[in-house]
Amino acid sequence: MLPWRRALRALAATLLVMGAVTLTPAATAAASPETAASSSGWNDYGCKPSAAHPRPVVLVHGTFGNSIDNWLVLAPYLVKRGYCVYSLDYGQLPGVPFFNGLGPIDKSAAQLDAFVDKVLAATGAKKADLVGHSQGGMMPRHYLKFLGGADKVNALIGLAPDNHGTTLLGLTELLPYFPGAEDLLSAKTPGLADQVAGSAFLTKLNEGGDTVPGVRYTVISTKYDEVVTPYRSQFLTGPNVHNVTLQDLCPVNLAEHVTIGILDRVAHHEVANALDPAHATPSTCLS
Repeated sequence: MLPWRRALRALAATLLVMGAVTLTPAATAAASPETAASSSGWNDYGCKPSAAHPRPVVLVHGTFGNSIDNWLVLAPYLVKRGYCVYSLDYGQLPGVPFFNGLGPIDKSAAQLDAFVDKVLAATGAKKADLVGHSQGGMMPRHYLKFLGGADKVNALIGLAPDNHGTTLLGLTELLPYFPGAEDLLSAKTPGLADQVAGSAFLTKLNEGGDTVPGVRYTVISTKYDEVVTPYRSQFLTGPNVHNVTLQDLCPVNLAEHVTIGILDRVAHHEVANALDPAHATPSTCLS
């Protein structure tokens, strides 16, 4: 097979894996997202934040993800710790069920804006904390910077967020060699195009600094990330920023891009620490 054909197949396979693996835990087609989630303890709009955990937690799924499958482990984990937890679907494309996060990211940020308002109105809280995986850890930064979200958010915690885009192990750098490929990607899946390193969306997002005043930022990464590459591009620079790599906490941790958001207990313990830093405990391989 010619080298360029191998490269194109690798790029296509990577994009498909990003979606298929993210949705492996369940299809959850039988029930609506809010019904399925509330039966598991989250998206309960009757929940009132406690004095110990006064802010609701909004979970923001990644590309190809949805409000249920991305959070089958982390949402109950946080509910058991006394948090009011909510998750949304965003970035839907017409005729594409279950696979979300594919629409223009600025439009997705507007959906997050409306959802946070809904959660704050239901809970009576002044601010929320946001936890996002992959695109879900980066997209809220548009909300914070351009849509007034900084007044409504205390902390943003990103699990493998593509804050400065991704090269997909260098594969996105091959797009210019395939006439029409970039235009097709932008037209059919603008949410993917926005995440390519150097995109117009990311250039605007990161102009003038990575952070906005008044918000605490945590980035939790793994050196085995095969989707957001290089993994250190996930890190943020600025005040009130904490960047952590899982292998610095547990050298034998093998989490990659999908498992860091869905299954990894060390990562989830770091999320709990970031949500309540006053009562944080060390994360270890046994967390």
